[in-house]
Amino acid sequence: MTSGEAGDTPGLDPAIDRVPPGESLGEPRWGRRSPGRREAGFGNDRGGPTYAALDLGTNNCRLLVARPSGDGFRVVDAFSRIVRLGEGISASGRLSEAAIERSLEALEVCRNKMRNRGVTRARLIATEACRAAENGADFRARVAEKLGLALEVIDRETEAALAATSCTPLIDPEAEGVVLFDIGGGSSELVRLDRSPHCKRGPPLPQIRGWISLPLGVVTLAERHGGLNVTRDVYEAMVDEVAELIAPFAREHGAGLHGVHMLGTSGTVTTIAGVHLDLKRYDRNRIDGCWMAADEIDCVLDRLVAMSYDERVASPCIGADRADLVLAGCAILEAIRRAFPCPRLRVADRGLREGMLVQMMREDGAWSDSGSGVSGSGDGNTDGNGQAVLS
Repeated sequence: MTSGEAGDTPGLDPAIDRVPPGESLGEPRWGRRSPGRREAGFGNDRGGPTYAALDLGTNNCRLLVARPSGDGFRVVDAFSRIVRLGEGISASGRLSEAAIERSLEALEVCRNKMRNRGVTRARLIATEACRAAENGADFRARVAEKLGLALEVIDRETEAALAATSCTPLIDPEAEGVVLFDIGGGSSELVRLDRSPHCKRGPPLPQIRGWISLPLGVVTLAERHGGLNVTRDVYEAMVDEVAELIAPFAREHGAGLHGVHMLGTSGTVTTIAGVHLDLKRYDRNRIDGCWMAADEIDCVLDRLVAMSYDERVASPCIGADRADLVLAGCAILEAIRRAFPCPRLRVADRGLREGMLVQMMREDGAWSDSGSGVSGSGDGNTDGNGQAVLS
């Protein structure tokens, strides 16, 4: 969970779960893509566009609500809850009823937040779990009927492009390029990026040289190998499995890494950064944009592999929700590092939601030369830390 996303904290937003009586859901009102225009069905009394980006992944349900501000945006509201939508899907091929119910509960919170924040344009995406599940379409129909939300199942190329869009501002301007990775619950994306040219207004545009999506994430890999008692041999078996999938991409894009650094976005890499910094509680201000050297990453990975399950649960940067998944994520990261041995890694606490927000705002001219759609200094709302999420 990122800082400012206290999603399950009682009383965070008094409007949560307050649904107007007698509302008729009918056709899905929110989530239909509408490049170049604002969505009908939302009211906004603040005089400017308010955007929402929802990412329903294999493990998490996440929402950001934001408004354009300067050359970036400011977060109005945020939510994150671990729902494990893809739990058991690698064995059954289906979304379980328990996982569906957990996801519907989280999506209802998101729906209410969007309503009460006066969202004028939204994009709501689902990723690997809904791509792979036999009953993915049935699940999305239930979401539409019960909540009025239209989930868009994106392909893996779109997923890689959104991650690149959100993380491009963190590329070292002196670097020749980066190897970007996004370790998800059901899939993991790798993107080779060149240095981005300067943008007159708004965040820089990603320069994608190549990308690959691996059909493995922390949930699927942990279910295959076990996530509770992970020995060094089990860990290395996970690394080897991922390395085999990465090998063709590494042969094409792994040469000439001088001046290239890694850029990672996911719960795995932010957890590793938190352990490295010995944080007693998660602090996005210290995580997003922080650098780690290769030997520092080695040290954290060795510490995590040596921990028992109970020790991982007790770690303030891991906790019970991630204790059985974190070593699968570490194995994916280690396979990437062995294929692309870069001396530095920059950590990003941003991902698909930020990428969606940037794309929608750019389509609407939020950062045009005339400044159309930009709210200047913003309305004072932030991500909970007084920081703009992306600029």
